[in-house]
Amino acid sequence: MRELKSRKPKNPTIIVRKNGDVTGDGSIDTIYLTGDMTKGSPYWKNISLVVSNKKLNLYEKFPLKENGGYNPTLFLGDFTGDHVDDILVVIDSGGSGGIIFAYIFSFLNGKMRQIFDADAYNERFKYDVNYQNYYKVNVLSSNPKKKYILDLMYKGKEYLSEIYNKDGTLKEPIQGWVDPIGGLYPIDFERDGTYELMAFQEIAGRYHADGLGYVENVLKWNGHEFVPDRQTVSIFGEDLASN
Repeated sequence: MRELKSRKPKNPTIIVRKNGDVTGDGSIDTIYLTGDMTKGSPYWKNISLVVSNKKLNLYEKFPLKENGGYNPTLFLGDFTGDHVDDILVVIDSGGSGGIIFAYIFSFLNGKMRQIFDADAYNERFKYDVNYQNYYKVNVLSSNPKKKYILDLMYKGKEYLSEIYNKDGTLKEPIQGWVDPIGGLYPIDFERDGTYELMAFQEIAGRYHADGLGYVENVLKWNGHEFVPDRQTVSIFGEDLASN
């Protein structure tokens, strides 16, 4: 009888690699994302963050809560203001909503800790989107508590006639929604070496392709967590006919 040999499990593939001092000891660390490739697809599985330093005999692996997706990326920069690089991981979910998974890790009190999670962000930042009479949409933000009024006149007669009576009143109540976080970008607004986070969430109307604009939150580290520094809503403009 032929003896069957067990196959040795393949080591995870290094997806992306960065070098920087993320522990604050003055020594350059190697930071990389590892994962398992999906045959015939750009989808990655079992994505983990690894921090290593051969000189210091350091090797730490951090599994991610949402560890599957597309285009995993790494960014190193100081988000906490301690002049030490932190680690931003962003992964595209691949869903129709363009949602991302995002995490920030920081070396605090002698230990690498996760200080940002896109899922936790989505739980904290909630919105109500309601169509109003006379071609308006109200967007209510719970954190911070703000109200935005969007004008729908740019949508055109065909769109508006499906929703409104001739006198401008709604034919029936309509609720939209705000997507979970779809974009997260490090920006040093004050040019002081400390990065803020710019988070984008799309506002949808009757269906997902019926985009009404974006909620934009600028988040800043307050010593304990990321909190909203300012919030705005951007809208789509009306195309003007060329002369």
